[in-house]
Amino acid sequence: MKENFGTGWGMVIVVGILEQDYFPAPQPPAMSDPITLNVGGKLYTTSLATLTSFPDSMLGAMFSGKMPTKRDSQGNCFIDRDGKVFRYILNFLRTSHLDLPEDFQEMGLLRREADFYQVQPLIEALQEKEVELSKAEKNAMLNITLNQRVQTVHFTVREAPQIYSLSSSSMEVFNANIFSTSCLFLKLLGSKLFYCSNGNLSSITSHLQDPNHLTLDWVANVEGLPEEEYTKQNLKRLWVVPANKQINSFQVFVEEVLKIALSDGFCIDSSHPHALDFMNNKIIRLIRYR
Repeated sequence: MKENFGTGWGMVIVVGILEQDYFPAPQPPAMSDPITLNVGGKLYTTSLATLTSFPDSMLGAMFSGKMPTKRDSQGNCFIDRDGKVFRYILNFLRTSHLDLPEDFQEMGLLRREADFYQVQPLIEALQEKEVELSKAEKNAMLNITLNQRVQTVHFTVREAPQIYSLSSSSMEVFNANIFSTSCLFLKLLGSKLFYCSNGNLSSITSHLQDPNHLTLDWVANVEGLPEEEYTKQNLKRLWVVPANKQINSFQVFVEEVLKIALSDGFCIDSSHPHALDFMNNKIIRLIRYR
């Protein structure tokens, strides 16, 4: 009885070991399985095949097991880099083609990220794109449409302590719609022209509608209007620096813009607009060929 019990117990142990060995080991994810990345706090879902599409890149080394990877609290692979521009890098891994929006303004950042990930074909594609953009910037067009109107502004004047009177005055209001194919020129213009509001000067670049289009609205000095009324009624005045000159007429505006444009290689387009429009400061068109 004791011998049979010992034999039986030994058989149970053997069977248990055999059953344990029979279970299949966990398999690594397939190349086509989805994988989620946390890049600087932004999540992307792709596949190992995409991430290793350029084996000599840093991403290729990271996801082929040649380099260690970090995980976030959710178990996603974590990369401490800019998450916003990674979408363009990931799309390049998928298609081997660089696709950027026309108004893309993060070329320097994208180039640094491409250098970090060491995707050599992407680095070369960015170099070609920058050469293309540089050529496009050399030849440029600048078009300015000007409008002016006169309106009445009402305000209170303090004549003595606790004594106020209502007054009004005519006010010249100016509007300039500026379009240029050169984003760099608009940035240059923005470094020269400033709004005066609330007693402070602020660059007009903060009012860019898009990289190629700028709309300016300002007023001339109003006779008798107290300084605090400009702030109260949100009336902006326009200044040019470093000359520190206030622009109180379209003639002064045109003169200052022409100085800036001509110094940047622009010249007046004699074929457009009509001479009367140009002389009347309604439409200004300049071109640049390099």
